Amino acid sequence: MRHVIALDVGGTGMKAALVGTDGSVLHEAHRPTRGEDGPEAVVASVLDFAADLRDVGRHRLGEPPAAAGIAVPGVVDDERGIARWSANLGWRDVPLRRLLAERLGDPDLPVALGHDVRAGALAEGRSGAGAGCDRFLFVALGTGIAAALGTGGRIDAGAHGQAGELGHVVVRPDGPVCGCGRRGCLERIASASAVARSWAAAGGDPEAGAAGCARAVDAGDERARAVWSEAIGALADGLVTAVTLLDPERIVVGGGLAAAGETLFGPLRSAVAERLTFQHTPHIVPAALGESAGCLGASLLARDLITRR
Repeated sequence: MRHVIALDVGGTGMKAALVGTDGSVLHEAHRPTRGEDGPEAVVASVLDFAADLRDVGRHRLGEPPAAAGIAVPGVVDDERGIARWSANLGWRDVPLRRLLAERLGDPDLPVALGHDVRAGALAEGRSGAGAGCDRFLFVALGTGIAAALGTGGRIDAGAHGQAGELGHVVVRPDGPVCGCGRRGCLERIASASAVARSWAAAGGDPEAGAAGCARAVDAGDERARAVWSEAIGALADGLVTAVTLLDPERIVVGGGLAAAGETLFGPLRSAVAERLTFQHTPHIVPAALGESAGCLGASLLARDLITRR
């Protein structure tokens, strides 16, 4: 069976798969990103992971990949295959498409590079919570926060590949300094990593992360409720800005923080509704594909590249 390599590079971990050209998942794997070791280490980890996946494909499936797709955070030049910038990974102007093809031993291998959240939105739009919706906003709440607008069956990358950086909308001007250099960006207050930091600072288990804070909210812990309320309020402010500008019919929320379920969605829907005045209230729903969305989206980018060629 012909297959493609799919890689989803996150701020803390990478997800990968070998996917048949018919969409069937043939192999899955996970690894840490090694972001704490600096941008060069991240690039090395990505290339090593891809090479290992190639070898798995050769041994298990008996042939090399037909294409590869890689989804990364930050600002991405899809056309040139360059990862321009990422606040969380620290890299700048990395020619990932060329590097990946060279590492896989075939400079002519079709390689698609895309933004991780736009890739997730592509997957959710085709077979997930955005399916059948002509205009939806996909929002990923993970190490950072980003969004992607799906409209008319396509994902809008913007004029320069920078559309959807919702996490860098300033919602608290006197807030903490963000990796982008500004103060009070949404992702510094309402991302999963921000909630984890705030929960630890409030006296919560520093190893429990945002999930631990959510569990403490459910248990009635007032410290956790204060942290959670701050994050929900900031997130609602960011989403109202997006609704006002983009007028989506549906908001699909994914990423690690979405795993909290109604502990997140109940108060978030209420907070957004309270802030809206003249705007249409969108349906806010959880993503259907979970943590697989980015990786599945990367496989779709690779498969689409084969089709176009």
